[in-house]
Amino acid sequence: MRVCGLIAGLGNPGKEYEGTRHNFGFMVLHSLLALAEKEGQAGRVAQTGEPYLLWRCSFPGCGDWLLTAPLTYMNASGEAIQRVCSYYRLTPEDLLVLHDELDLPLGHIRWKRGGGLAGHNGLKSIRRMLSSSEFHRLRLGIGKNGPGMEHVLSRFRPQEKELLDAVIAGAVEGILLYMKQGENAARAFCAAFSKSGAPA
Repeated sequence: MRVCGLIAGLGNPGKEYEGTRHNFGFMVLHSLLALAEKEGQAGRVAQTGEPYLLWRCSFPGCGDWLLTAPLTYMNASGEAIQRVCSYYRLTPEDLLVLHDELDLPLGHIRWKRGGGLAGHNGLKSIRRMLSSSEFHRLRLGIGKNGPGMEHVLSRFRPQEKELLDAVIAGAVEGILLYMKQGENAARAFCAAFSKSGAPA
């Protein structure tokens, strides 16, 4: 049975990167996976020697989807994602990428397809490997605080946990809307979503 699409969470593998802002995509992906295990179906797809983790999941009314976490470092994310897309004959338009976004404050999420990549190395790798930027993106705001790489590789602070949890839950809700109702419904939800107290 053909899958509906691929959802890829971006981050860096390894304990030293757990809980960092650059791994926001991983966090949302694992929350979505946990929900699938609880309310739908989820199973690990055996891919010996491949540079990614892969699951096949389904939610009521949503069909079957693939979820992947690249095991390459962020700058080579496209290598893993291209291999999944090629094997399952998925187009860039079938791909949703979950990633951290410096240009949005923590507490905000936005939906985007195509366009500029704001210097994000993981996204640039995906565009290069797929020869297209016409994939869907869920931009997870982390804000700007200090030098770019120093900030993105910093961990979320304990006082941000409540806000972080709320954003992850909101991001998962937006993804489920995308699965059930499509891009426009997800885009509208994300545009209205704000948990930081700032205007959306």
